[in-house]
Amino acid sequence: MRVEQKSWTKSSIIRLFFFVILIVVQFWWIIFLITNLESKMPWLSTVITFGAMLLAFTIAARHLNSAYRMFWIMIVLSFPIVGIVLYVAMGRKNSTRRMRKEFENIDHILFRKMQQDPDTQKALEAEDQRSAGASNYLWKTCGFPVYQNTETEFFPDAAEAFERQLQDLQNAKHHIFMEYFAIEEQGAFDRVFQILKEKAANGVEVRMIYDDIGSISFLNRKFNLKMEEAGIHCVRFNPVLPFLNIFVNNRDHRKIMVIDGEIAYTGGYNMANEYFHITEPYGYWKDTGVRLRGAAIHSFSLMFLEMWDLISRSSLETDLEKYLPAYPYNVKSDGYVQPYADSPLDNEPTGEEVYMNMLRTAKKYAYFVTPYLLITDEMRREMVGAAKRGVDVRIITPGIPDKKMVYQETRSYYAGLVRGGVRIYEYTPGFCHAKMSIVDDRSATVGTINLDYRSLYLHFEDGVLFHRCSIIPEIRADFEKMFSQSEEVTNRYSKGAQNILQRAVRAFLRFVAPLL
Repeated sequence: MRVEQKSWTKSSIIRLFFFVILIVVQFWWIIFLITNLESKMPWLSTVITFGAMLLAFTIAARHLNSAYRMFWIMIVLSFPIVGIVLYVAMGRKNSTRRMRKEFENIDHILFRKMQQDPDTQKALEAEDQRSAGASNYLWKTCGFPVYQNTETEFFPDAAEAFERQLQDLQNAKHHIFMEYFAIEEQGAFDRVFQILKEKAANGVEVRMIYDDIGSISFLNRKFNLKMEEAGIHCVRFNPVLPFLNIFVNNRDHRKIMVIDGEIAYTGGYNMANEYFHITEPYGYWKDTGVRLRGAAIHSFSLMFLEMWDLISRSSLETDLEKYLPAYPYNVKSDGYVQPYADSPLDNEPTGEEVYMNMLRTAKKYAYFVTPYLLITDEMRREMVGAAKRGVDVRIITPGIPDKKMVYQETRSYYAGLVRGGVRIYEYTPGFCHAKMSIVDDRSATVGTINLDYRSLYLHFEDGVLFHRCSIIPEIRADFEKMFSQSEEVTNRYSKGAQNILQRAVRAFLRFVAPLL
């Protein structure tokens, strides 16, 4: 199966290869020109050195994560020519100014449609002040309301969620929105495509977004044409182009499906075979998802339309009128549900802040599961600080890696955490791709946000924060099952690296973590 897929997408792999080669050539050419000029104009070396020092001071003054600042400062000062070129291409926020402006223009319209019901907010505050504080952050700072009148359903296996999605797609009557980091055309998606094709033929509006990098090993360049011929409107997010561009580093890592503005799905899984156990390149693939029905779907509809209107340049006002009707959600409330999104184009680390708020409000326990553990100093301090307060802090990571370098990078963080009282588990049946957290049986998150720099600072992400919902005991039970299937490695890393080489390798991996 996987051999056929590689053959099928050969043109896309070649496109990615040439993209990388062309980017490297452009870097080399710029550095070569500057170096040549420096040899002919000796005074240029002084200018470059002064420029590197000035840039380092500028980076130090920016409101960035400390590890990210330190990485760029050291690169710029140690290798001025290479460092300046890299920073100009990949590190400047101003490089994304045009894209940020477009998002701001869209959000100015969209977020007026986000309204917080004051009765819901007051009810949560009266019931649980700690949870209300975390919820208020998402509303007052980020603009995402908390809802009642929403049914919740948790899936401990992505394959179960997929089967449920197929049932809901069959019942779609008005519109279907799909936004995924990776879509694999063959296998599981064939079943989705047949339903989408039938629905489009019957007048259902079908829109699909996929990330170009995330899907490049699965799709060929004819995929969009095939979808359009079937009546499915399909766009690529941030297409790979053969020139230096910082925005190519920002990917759409979200996984969203909205059906008729009444039902929404999200979680860690993409529309690809390995997530549903059709292929198992890394053992049993563990992933989770949630299904929402009711008022909270309003936020997911707006998230999708934000990205759709940015890419397709469609009429935003028309879309809002057509796809955000005032549904009379006759749904029994199931606790408090708060969908949220995170963007690399603003100065708010929403995903990281949600996780840290979970730790700050924990009294008994705080559990996390993530495929990659490349955390900031701020996150590490919150985890260790909670553990020192007596909170049982545990993290589950994969026992079988999908990316060996990132796997070693993940392990480089263990020693500092376990010496602070955090317990580490490695999931042994296979690769664990779930992204969840839970505290004290009262609050939990499920979504797309890994505990790594890319998810927390570079990618577009989404998640759902749950308070007092019926699925929270189910999420707790899933954590307990994962613990029983995992090997606790806490004691193994309690003394840190045993020799100079190990310490040197881990120090280097930690240094380059902001780029991985």
